[in-house]
Amino acid sequence: MLSRVRVWLNRTYAENVFFMDQLRRNPSDRAVEIHATHGDPDSPVLAAADTADLEPEGLSPAAYVEYALDQCARRGIDVFVPRLHQAAIVAHRAEFAAAGTALLAPTPEAVAVFEDKATAYEAVRSVGVPVPPWFRVRTADELLAAVEELEAAGHRACFKPAAGAGGVGFRVITRAPFSLAALAGFPGPHVQLDLVVEALRRAGEPVNWLVMPRLEQPEVSVDCLTGPDNRLRLAVGRTKNGRRRGFTLDARWLEPARLIAEGFGLHHLSNIQFRMLGDRPVLLDVNTRPAGGLHQLSLCGVNAPWAAVRLALGEDPGVIEPPFLGQDYTVVSGPRSLLPTGLPRQREAEIPLPAVPVQAASAVEALPL
Repeated sequence: MLSRVRVWLNRTYAENVFFMDQLRRNPSDRAVEIHATHGDPDSPVLAAADTADLEPEGLSPAAYVEYALDQCARRGIDVFVPRLHQAAIVAHRAEFAAAGTALLAPTPEAVAVFEDKATAYEAVRSVGVPVPPWFRVRTADELLAAVEELEAAGHRACFKPAAGAGGVGFRVITRAPFSLAALAGFPGPHVQLDLVVEALRRAGEPVNWLVMPRLEQPEVSVDCLTGPDNRLRLAVGRTKNGRRRGFTLDARWLEPARLIAEGFGLHHLSNIQFRMLGDRPVLLDVNTRPAGGLHQLSLCGVNAPWAAVRLALGEDPGVIEPPFLGQDYTVVSGPRSLLPTGLPRQREAEIPLPAVPVQAASAVEALPL
């Protein structure tokens, strides 16, 4: 009889409750126990886990590595899926291996390349993957110059932090003056150029932004599973065009994703996103972690989280071809149980963190971090 597998997800997105569900419903019918940690006691990930701890706040990356090593040793973790402080953690892969824990994460070199979007664009362009025109800007004058050059080429300019995830800080530049029309309906991503320039000049310190054209839909998000031998085991594109979602195996999207995943050591699970610049796909972003929507591949008969755990344990699942492509769909939210109220939101780092028992409590809509 195969032994149980103990998997840890550290401070991760609420959507990964579905990642956890798929691990438990694995086709190998193998027992899986899940440990989760988070800084928010109301994270549904904590309630979905078999055991859970509140993470100490304010740890440096180096101190977090020590905390993670202690968690792995105390909890008997077989596979660790790190999101928070991923770069620091993968740099200590040998220490985790010595503790009996496999990291479900890419190489340190891959994480370093894709932590910064400008560095990533330069790198992938060198292997033949199309990227949009882009500018790294740090000052108001650099922003103005970048926007003017993009607009002269017929593009609508947008910007986002060079380092970041989940669309945080993304804005579309407009030259329309601020008016009451901007206050009607829900807040949107558009921001007036003059307001941004004024804020930059007033701040008196540089930013680190990527300025580029506003790319068009469809957006195709390719979920990849790559082995430590740099060979792709799985690649499926998830398409998004407004509310409508679907799947694709079109080489226009999968081939550049393969070049990136295999060429840069994106071992285990990664997510590579493309959008349209005119009539051609270009790279949008590379995530060195499982996508929040990875579970949607279950509509194609694929359990990607379990295949990744097997690969991390040294059990090569081989090349995985989806048996079918699911029909188009949309995404809706739903309730998930939370832990009882009254838990402290933060514990001091030096106080041992007891396991939080998993109990059903009030229901809440699953939201991102």
